[in-house]
Amino acid sequence: MYSGSGFNDWEIGDIPVIIYKGVYHLFHLIIPNHDYIAHAVSSDGISWKRVNNALFVGHPGEWDDDMLWTMHVCEVDGKFEMYYTGLQRKDRGVVSKIGLAESDNLIDWTKNRRNIFPIEPEGINYETHTTNPRTWLSFRDPFRFEYNGDVYLLVATRTTTGPVSRRGCVGVVKITDYFIEHLPPLLYPMVYDDVECPCVFELNGRFYLLGSIREDVKVRYWVAPDFFAEYQSFDTDILLPQGNYAARTVQDGKHLLVYNFFYAKGSVDTLRVLPPPKELLADATGRLLLKSYYRWEQMVKKTLLQDEITVVQPLLGNITASSKIDPANWTFRSRSGYEIFCFEKPSASFIWEGHLSVEGVIGKLGLVTDIDLEGNGYFISFDFTFGIVNIRSWGFNPLNSRQNFIFNNIQSGVFAIKENKSIFFSLIRFGNYIELSIDGSVKLTLIDYTFAGTRVGLYSASSVISLKNAVFKELPEPPEEYASQEEAQKLTE
Repeated sequence: MYSGSGFNDWEIGDIPVIIYKGVYHLFHLIIPNHDYIAHAVSSDGISWKRVNNALFVGHPGEWDDDMLWTMHVCEVDGKFEMYYTGLQRKDRGVVSKIGLAESDNLIDWTKNRRNIFPIEPEGINYETHTTNPRTWLSFRDPFRFEYNGDVYLLVATRTTTGPVSRRGCVGVVKITDYFIEHLPPLLYPMVYDDVECPCVFELNGRFYLLGSIREDVKVRYWVAPDFFAEYQSFDTDILLPQGNYAARTVQDGKHLLVYNFFYAKGSVDTLRVLPPPKELLADATGRLLLKSYYRWEQMVKKTLLQDEITVVQPLLGNITASSKIDPANWTFRSRSGYEIFCFEKPSASFIWEGHLSVEGVIGKLGLVTDIDLEGNGYFISFDFTFGIVNIRSWGFNPLNSRQNFIFNNIQSGVFAIKENKSIFFSLIRFGNYIELSIDGSVKLTLIDYTFAGTRVGLYSASSVISLKNAVFKELPEPPEEYASQEEAQKLTE
C-alpha cells in the first residue's frame, strides 16, 4: 500500500488520479507542510512509485507562497491542466484561492499567470474573507467539469447565510476564456460545515456528486437528472464507509474507478494510506454500488476449491460446538458461546469467496481473518436481522495490564437481507488492506495493522451456518513501497 510517508506516517493528503497512455498518475498533498504536490506512477493502479514532485509553493510575496491544498488534474486538448488550492502568508493561511498550472507531459508544470487567476469567492453566493464568521475561508478543492461545451469548476465553499456550522456547499465557477462567473451553489445540503473534495460524473443518464464530510469521515453522494438540476440523496447516501476520504473518480477504459485515501487509525493525525480503487456502478433505482477492482482477478496466482481445503479445526474448544466438513458444504454450529472454525491460509494475500447461509434461529456469526491460536484477529459479523456488517479487531492487548484486551469496531456497512438468509461474500486481504463484498457490492474497505495471524475461517455463537461453493484465490504479496524507483523511471520515460 502507498502512504507517501517519510518523517511522518500521515504525509499523504487529498488526491486525484489520471490515466495516460496506460500509466496511472497519482498526485497528492504532503501533510502537514503542504509545501509541494507529490507525483507517483503505477502500471496497475495499486502499487506506486514516486517521481519528480509536480508543483511547489510560490516565492515570498506570491499568492500561493504559504501552502498548496487540494488539486484536480485533467487532460485538455492533448495537454494537462492542474487546478489547485493556494494560501498566502500575508493572509496567515486562512484564505484559500484557486490557481492553474499547465503541463505537456504530466511531469513538468508551469503556473498560469493570466489575469483570472487566482480565483477568489464573491460575496453574493459565497463567504469572503470579510464576510466569514468562521474566521477562515473555504474556497478550495477545485474539480474541472465540462458540460454542453462549457467549462466549470466545482469548489468546496460556503454560503453567506444559515447556521455557521451548516453553510458548507459545492460552489460553481464558470470559466470562459479570460472571464469567470460565480454561479449559485450546485449543492447546499444545509447540514455540513464543508463538503470537501467535490466531484461530479455522469453514469447511466444521471449525474452524481461526491463529497467528503469531516463530521464523520465518510464519503457521501447525491444524484440529479441533469448537471444543473436539483441534487437529492437516498436514505443510505454513504458511498465509502468511515475512514475513507477525499474520493475522486477516473475513467479506466470501460471502468469508472473511485480513488481515495484512508485514515488507518480513524484520526486525521495518524497514518494515511492509499487503498486500491473500486469500480462505480448504479442499480436500476439510481443507487451507487461499489464493485471490486477488475485487476484483482488478473493478479490471481492459484485457485483452491473448497474440497481442496480439508483441515478445518475448532480453535476455542467449546464443548457445545460441532462441525461437518463435506467436500462441497461445511456446516458449523455452537449452541452456547463462541467457537471459531479456521484453517491455515494458503497465502498471506488472498481472495476468499463463497455462499454463506444461516439455518434456523439466527445467533451470532461471521468470518474471521488473520486469526492466531489465541483467537486474536479480525471478526467480521453479519446481522441477518437488521442487515448490518461490521469488522472489529479483537484480541489480547499486551501493552495494558488494566485493559488487557483489544476490541475496536473499525468499520460497518449495510446489506440487503434475502428471504433465504444467504449471501455471497468475497473477502480480499492484500498486505494490510481488507475489503469485503456482499453479493457483488463492496461494503467494507479499510487498512489496519493490528493483527497478522495465519488463519482464516468462520465463527458461530448460538447459530448454525453453512458454507458452499467456496474458493480461495492466492494473490502475490504487495511490493515494498520504498523499493527501487527503477520501475517509475521506465513508466515516465
